Amino acid sequence: MRIVRIAPDMTDLPSAEQVGAKAANLARMAALGLPVPPAFVLPVSLCAATVAGEPKARKALEEGLGEGIAFLEERTGRRFGDGRQPLLVSVRSGAARSMPGMLETVLDVGCTRLATQGLIRMTGHPRFAWDCRRRFLESYGSVVLNIDPHGFDRAAAALAAAEGLPDALDLDGEALERLSETYQHFIEEADESVPDAPMEQVLAAAQAVYRSWMSPRAVAYRRIERLEHLAGTAVTVQAMVYGNRGLTSGAGVAFSRNPSTGDAAPMIDVLLSAQGEEVVSGSRTPLGEEVLRAAVPEAAAELRDVLARLERAFGDVQDVEFTVEDGRLFILQTRNAKRTPQAALRIAVALVEEGLITPHEALARLDDLDMDVLSETHLAETGDPAAYGTGASTGVACGRVAFSSETAQRMAGGGEPVILVRPDTSTADVTGFSVASGILTAVGGRTAHAALVARQMGKPSVVGCAALVMDEAGHVARIAGQEIHEGDWLALDGGTGAIYTGRFEIVTSRPEADLAQVAAWRTAAPVPACA
Repeated sequence: MRIVRIAPDMTDLPSAEQVGAKAANLARMAALGLPVPPAFVLPVSLCAATVAGEPKARKALEEGLGEGIAFLEERTGRRFGDGRQPLLVSVRSGAARSMPGMLETVLDVGCTRLATQGLIRMTGHPRFAWDCRRRFLESYGSVVLNIDPHGFDRAAAALAAAEGLPDALDLDGEALERLSETYQHFIEEADESVPDAPMEQVLAAAQAVYRSWMSPRAVAYRRIERLEHLAGTAVTVQAMVYGNRGLTSGAGVAFSRNPSTGDAAPMIDVLLSAQGEEVVSGSRTPLGEEVLRAAVPEAAAELRDVLARLERAFGDVQDVEFTVEDGRLFILQTRNAKRTPQAALRIAVALVEEGLITPHEALARLDDLDMDVLSETHLAETGDPAAYGTGASTGVACGRVAFSSETAQRMAGGGEPVILVRPDTSTADVTGFSVASGILTAVGGRTAHAALVARQMGKPSVVGCAALVMDEAGHVARIAGQEIHEGDWLALDGGTGAIYTGRFEIVTSRPEADLAQVAAWRTAAPVPACA
């Protein structure tokens, strides 16, 4: 087995079938001279053997990881798990076709006890070092050891409460050191252990990422999206860059133009002093581009430039994950953005007008859209909203409330329109997304993986509704103080973020101007039939 090294001086670009779309695009960005941390890739071809537990797969993994880690050490000038200049890595998935949030990631791998002390020596920042350690234990524990992540959340919340703080994000370095020890004990109480040897950590993380190919949500997503022909996932191991180093650091997701409406302006979400999984997981509600501009104006301007360059290079709207470390921008991923059907039509017309693609290419991209039923929806005579969230996927929906994917499937099976109401945007709810008419969450952002999936499915979605409080155990929610039970009627507007209680009529209109342009393309340059 040969690993693929990703660095600016690479000449032969790998294919998505070989290393997955994520790594293939990473290689292309590196070749374009964009700020991409060095990485290496374990190929898709190793996935099936690893999932099956074949001994030869473990040997190939060990050899590939040894070679790849040496490459990263040479490129960064740091040593994996070192006590003075430690290298930490992320271990990420990537199939030949994008499967946002369906496969696993393990961050801060190599953050042993010794490496934690090394981070303190290297940066002079104990809080940052212990934050990396507790993040690693949580990531490794939940992904590799399959420990319920809510146990880590409860431990963090309990310590924050004991310290008189509203949130675990406010804990200082000494408290984070204690929290790390609590996490360690929690893992041991589950009869599991975290190796303190960095190569053992990265081996176990790579195996877990490969195994996530067969997770229930990944299997369900491939079935829903007709991707069952895919051969497996690759594993990308990349040098960590740290969005959690302070208030001139952060992580976020940016779209080169709005994938929900098709508007040309970029759409950027960011969390300061955070790592990327907090944004894409939907567990926190991110902030907008203005926060990034205020904290790190040079990086914010560079990000805008990168978005424009990537859209020109790929000829399509890009969905970009980025990290800012001490004011310096790094690009971790790009892919063609998932979009609503309405946005797909508007974007195709705009890209032709801007000269980025031809009418023939635009027609090919729109081939799966049913133009005869494409419409824009609006709620009629609603009155004042009960609350607002963030519109994540345009369109409107009205249906009966379901608090779980299982309930949503049962209600939809009985012919009822359903609004899936959840605490956060989680890709574990993909089966509920597929049958729901609309999706509402209390936290999360418009760039979370689950919001991407909702857009891809054409489901109206409102996220980050602070007025929504859920009591899952009691099967009740409150929106601005008003009780909502399963089966109650609820309506939402994915464009404005407005939420309404009750049942409302939905009216439709058609984007006639854009549809007329598509019809003109077909008349002027019909796609030739196959001989």
